[in-house]
Amino acid sequence: MKPFLLLLCLLLSACAGLPSAIENAPAINVSYQQISHDINNYKDAPVRWGGVIIDVENEAHASLIQVLYYPLDFSGRPQVHKAGAGRFVVKSAEFLDPAVYAKDKEITVAGVITGDIEQTVGKRVIQVPLLSATAIHLWPTYPNYNDYRGYYGPYPYFGYPGYYPYFRGGFYGPYYRW
Repeated sequence: MKPFLLLLCLLLSACAGLPSAIENAPAINVSYQQISHDINNYKDAPVRWGGVIIDVENEAHASLIQVLYYPLDFSGRPQVHKAGAGRFVVKSAEFLDPAVYAKDKEITVAGVITGDIEQTVGKRVIQVPLLSATAIHLWPTYPNYNDYRGYYGPYPYFGYPGYYPYFRGGFYGPYYRW
């Protein structure tokens, strides 16, 4: 019984959320819009931001990740179902492999605003906040469990022909059509 409990404790401890450097990162309570409008006023301000990776560039001594900003939820994961607010660039002293930090992956970063940087989007040059990273967390991708077509076949609602939702007694439920 004791080995089972030990194994259970080890498995549960492996399910930790964010790394402590990101989870307990000192961050000021300022919105992305406020910082992006007046970047120089917020230099050296600690923030915890997240979003979806747009591009990764590796230079000689640093890596730059261009990220589309999304607000974070209670666990620190970007809320990609909400509207994106804009772009920011993360600078890391470590080499970040573009195959691992690939486009469209979700990321949470803790760091300090160091200024702004010019980025070219199409034919337009824009100024975006530059964040010097102290910790980076790349979120794993999960399959979309709300899409039942792959699990139940081509037929809607339980995979049998003739079933479809029917309003009955205050709720929608299936019924079989003869």
